[in-house]
Amino acid sequence: MNRTARPAARRSLATLSVALLATALLTACSGTDEEPERGLDDPAKKRIAMELVSSAENSTLDWQGQYKYIEDIHDGRGYTGGIIGFCSGTGDMLDVVERYTKARPGNALARFVPALRAVDGTPSHAGLGTPFTEAWAAAAKDSAFRDAQDAVLDAGYFDPAVDRAEKDGLSALGQFIYYDAYVMHGAGDTEGTVGFASIRRQALAAADTPAEGGDEETWLNAFLDARVDAIAKEPSHTDTSRIETAQRRFVREGKLQLETPLRWKVYGESFRIDG
Repeated sequence: MNRTARPAARRSLATLSVALLATALLTACSGTDEEPERGLDDPAKKRIAMELVSSAENSTLDWQGQYKYIEDIHDGRGYTGGIIGFCSGTGDMLDVVERYTKARPGNALARFVPALRAVDGTPSHAGLGTPFTEAWAAAAKDSAFRDAQDAVLDAGYFDPAVDRAEKDGLSALGQFIYYDAYVMHGAGDTEGTVGFASIRRQALAAADTPAEGGDEETWLNAFLDARVDAIAKEPSHTDTSRIETAQRRFVREGKLQLETPLRWKVYGESFRIDG
């Protein structure tokens, strides 16, 4: 996948709890019930985005419990692991381990770096297997490993998605929809996949972005239509419920600021966020 790092532009996941407390205190002292518009890099909105993605990726809202997760889901991308499903076959799992090894030389995952480089672009487990998956799960107890996952997520997915959405004039909901597309499809096309850039290009043929004077709900529906088409072209993806009974529902309900409560279904399971 294509990843573009940006220099310290976003709050890291590690600071979410502190920032959330500050946000709550400011709100309590403001003396107003009117909520200002906030983007996805607001800590409370980012938490909601992480929970929404986790509901689709791991069938739970407990995204912070997924640092240790790893398995082969047989989608042609090798092992899938961590908080957004980094893959041994797409290079981002390698990025996590290399970043972790730079911060913590000699860690138990460091010896698998050559194997991860060798299997990049393939579904192979060569040189990995149970020793690797056990080391990955154990590493989740180390804050440096969690920090490495956070950093790769921000640089490769969250930051570029939010940046593009801001340029397109999108609200927090639109920023989340872009972010989820980055997580599921990647930035650019690879063999057997349709990436974010192609999805957005198809949507541009059907509607204008708000930055171009278009209506946001019309644009988001055009983008989601393009995502459904992309899923149909990928043999590893068939279910469109994370679009039709989640994101499309939020658009229909006018939840442009991801206002809670949020209720949705994904892959047949029901979820809700009350606050």
